[in-house]
Amino acid sequence: MLAFIIMTLFVVMSPGVDTALITKRTMADGRKAGFQMAAGITAGSLGHTIAAALGLSALLVQSAIAFSLIKWVGAVYLIYLGVTALLPKKKEPAQEKRGPTKQRSAFREGLLSNLLNPKVAVFFLTFLPQFVTSSDRAMIDLFLMGCTYALLSIVWFVVYVFCLHFIREWLLSPAVQSWTEKATGIVLVGFGIKLLFTKADSG
Repeated sequence: MLAFIIMTLFVVMSPGVDTALITKRTMADGRKAGFQMAAGITAGSLGHTIAAALGLSALLVQSAIAFSLIKWVGAVYLIYLGVTALLPKKKEPAQEKRGPTKQRSAFREGLLSNLLNPKVAVFFLTFLPQFVTSSDRAMIDLFLMGCTYALLSIVWFVVYVFCLHFIREWLLSPAVQSWTEKATGIVLVGFGIKLLFTKADSG
């Protein structure tokens, strides 16, 4: 279990799509939106946990049609998010309050980006089983490890959002914000394009 926790921390803390999305949302809409995005991503991880425990992920990987369909949908969605980040932002009236809408949207973006990424399903199938100690309780072990992964993820994301929040004022300067938005957009588009060429047998 200790080895699993250590390896999971390395995986969770490594930069990737989740980090890019949380950075983008926290910078654009503040700490609450960042937390909503983190919650959505974590909910997606729990969805993959349940799928892996029930064997649905294995079915997804074995089915070329199902994998390709979800792969393309997920890739297009990531590219959409990246292009959105690259496009000029419209200035909204100061009196218009859209906090709750943005927060719901942040949760939805995080949830969909995670659920529609077949590489996450492949990761859960290749990473978690290595720490299963008994085939008799494989489903329980997978579920518990998936929940642990989700817990460690949300803890790291919360810490990360807090750190971003404290330096947000400096990062929100026009020059830095423009660079950050473009860099994040390029990263998301890059991940989306990479996902298009992901094969079902990749880990």
